[in-house]
Amino acid sequence: MKSYIQQQLGKRIQNLRKIKGFSQESFAEKIGIATNTLSSIETGNAFMTSQTLEKIVEILNITPQELFTFEDKNKEDEMYDNILKKVEFLKSDKERLQILYKIINALF
Repeated sequence: MKSYIQQQLGKRIQNLRKIKGFSQESFAEKIGIATNTLSSIETGNAFMTSQTLEKIVEILNITPQELFTFEDKNKEDEMYDNILKKVEFLKSDKERLQILYKIINALF
């Protein structure tokens, strides 16, 4: 059974890996594990050794605290990604695009 920490840590690793521009294959190679092992870690189906954890922190150039910051940052990242996806749909809807533009201008 997946633990909360496994799930959140896996999501966090995946998110940070993508932000840093690493494919799953290249990142797995850099930290010295198989791609399917990294996939299992990112989906929360497996946990890693302390050596792998140290390599992840080193390659991502982050502190362990940053890696284990789950709640707020993940929610913010998810909100931002969701907003970007929705804005992408507005390109073809001039009326809604204008409405959103007015809302954003009112905020700033």
